[in-house]
Amino acid sequence: MTFKQTPSPNFSKRTAKIDMVVIHNISLPPNKFGGSYIEDFFQNQLDPTAHPYFATIEHLKVSSHLLIKRNGAVVQFVQFADKAWHAGVSHYRGRDNCNDFSIGIELEGADDIAYTAMQYQQLNKILADLCKQYPIKYIVGHNDIAPDRKTDPGRAFDWSKINEHR
Repeated sequence: MTFKQTPSPNFSKRTAKIDMVVIHNISLPPNKFGGSYIEDFFQNQLDPTAHPYFATIEHLKVSSHLLIKRNGAVVQFVQFADKAWHAGVSHYRGRDNCNDFSIGIELEGADDIAYTAMQYQQLNKILADLCKQYPIKYIVGHNDIAPDRKTDPGRAFDWSKINEHR
C-alpha cells in the first residue's frame, strides 16, 4: 500500500502487536470538507486565526495513520509500525490505551453526513490489505473505544458497507 505521505510529528514508537483498526471521522471546520486544514492540524500547522473553531483545538497534538478524503484520496501521516495519537483515553475488551495496538483511519466526514462511495471503496481496500499484513481481530469505531467522549464515525457511517476482512 502506498499513499501520499504527509508526516506528522505526533507519534511514538509502538511496542504492542497491532490487532485493531479504529475508524474515525474528522472535518475542519466542523461539517465542512476540502482544503488542507486536516493535514495542517495533524502536522501542528493549523492557523488558529483561519476559523474561530481552530482556536479551540490549536493546543491539541493528534494524528492518525491514514485519512481518506471525500474523493477517495488517501494521505498517510504515521507509518503503521509507529503509534499514531488518534484514540485518546480509550478502552476495549479489557485493554486501555488503544493507540498502543491499533491503526487509526480518519474519514473526512461528520456523524450525520453520508460518506462517499469512494471512501467506502478505499476503506475496504485498505482494511483487506491491513488484515493480510497484521492479525486484525477488531474493526471498531472511535465511539466503541471511548463511548463517553466520542460519537464517530457517527450515525451516517454504514457498517454494512464494510466487507468482512477477517
